[in-house]
Amino acid sequence: MFHWLEKQPFLFSVGVFLVIAFAGLIEIVPDFAQASRPIAGKQPYTVLQLAGRHVYIKDSCNACHSQLIRPFKSETDRYGPYSLSGEYAYDRPFLWGSKRTGPDLHRVGEYRTTDWHENHMWEPTSVVPGSIMPSYKHMFTQNADIETAYAEALTVKKVFNVPYDKEGFTKLGSWEEAKQSALEEAKAIAADMKNQDVKDAVARGEIPEIVAIIAYMNGLH
Repeated sequence: MFHWLEKQPFLFSVGVFLVIAFAGLIEIVPDFAQASRPIAGKQPYTVLQLAGRHVYIKDSCNACHSQLIRPFKSETDRYGPYSLSGEYAYDRPFLWGSKRTGPDLHRVGEYRTTDWHENHMWEPTSVVPGSIMPSYKHMFTQNADIETAYAEALTVKKVFNVPYDKEGFTKLGSWEEAKQSALEEAKAIAADMKNQDVKDAVARGEIPEIVAIIAYMNGLH
């Protein structure tokens, strides 16, 4: 029936390619879709963590730090278990990165503390001798944009069906509820910090960027 096709090398090659490509899609797509679903226990970012993520992007932390641990022993020995697709289910945009001037930060919340981040952001060489990272002292005086973070959370909840407010997941609530929740989270972080100006600001109901970005990095694990 297909003898004529065997006499047409180009068409035969195209036909074989299409068959293999179709079979590959049938095999790969379902597994990929399954792998990209949130891993068990994965929670959406809190509003304060989202605000910190905005600071992280605004100050181009992702230009020097990746958030993608590849499945190589040299990487897993240093940074922990390799990254899984389902761990990025609530990341928009992804911050995988393509350059490591500094270390990967995907699991930094598992081995760095609030106190460490505070000192590192104020003066990097105080905790990492020889570091070329600049200091980010402006984060200690500029306030995080909590309202924009809340707007993003509300948007992804409605548009992408991120499970905020569902039983067992991160609570979002109204703007007033979210603002109060972010402040309570900020107070817990500020309590572990030494900078008195930051402590005083949080006590007044303000949330400096340094508190927000620490909340974000503490949640990376």
